[in-house]
Amino acid sequence: MIPKILLSFDVEEFDMPLEYGFKISHDQQMQVGKLGLDRLMPTLLDTTIQTTLFTTANFASHYPDEIKQLSHQHEIASHTFYHSSYSTADLKGSRERLSEIIQKEVFGLRMPRMKQVPVADIIHAGYAYDASIHPTWIPGRYNNLHLPRKLYVEEGLFRVPASVSTFCRIPLFWLSFKNFPYSLYLQLAIQSLKREGFLSLYFHPWEFVDIHAYGLPNYTIKGCQSVLFKKLNQLISDLKLHGEFISYNDYVKSQSNHAECNPI
Repeated sequence: MIPKILLSFDVEEFDMPLEYGFKISHDQQMQVGKLGLDRLMPTLLDTTIQTTLFTTANFASHYPDEIKQLSHQHEIASHTFYHSSYSTADLKGSRERLSEIIQKEVFGLRMPRMKQVPVADIIHAGYAYDASIHPTWIPGRYNNLHLPRKLYVEEGLFRVPASVSTFCRIPLFWLSFKNFPYSLYLQLAIQSLKREGFLSLYFHPWEFVDIHAYGLPNYTIKGCQSVLFKKLNQLISDLKLHGEFISYNDYVKSQSNHAECNPI
């Protein structure tokens, strides 16, 4: 079986500066997020790949035509309603609003910052899968070293973990991609892909524009703009030699029978 590559982008308002005490208006957050999405368009128009765009309903409501157009090739999934605030009602509300915009069913969820919410709430809101699991340790955020690295079922909900290295569970997320030497990151990603049979990666459109002016730590802005864009396209090109790019929902559907045998 061909290994599957699940490439995803969290399409959202750029509110990260608020975490570091830097004031940024809602309009600026939207503008930076949209600039990033525009920057990624050449990659997203590559018909040889399919990605999943975990999108806040807030962002999609500001740019509905762009999100609907992207839904013709890529999966649109929920990143709840707002990136900076959350209520349980946002789970169902965001799914319904995104579905209204793209005129398709929305199956998946990823919570902002991988926040954990009750599984029952996710199921009640109508989702088929959740991609908010990061089976690693991020100091100050979470410790999920006990969780599976493969697709699994929890209380009837399919959960798709973000990928980590085959040893020590080094996260293969956006910060690693920015800060690791490319050859090392690629090696770790391929090892994980071969061992697990899938690779789940996530990035943000705003990473690909100039964000130096927003008071962020250097490790979060390293290589932004054209350097990171070229690096991403190189990653896609290299990974094409080892697997097939498909959406999260397609992967869940293809693995559902096996996952049902591995509940926790």
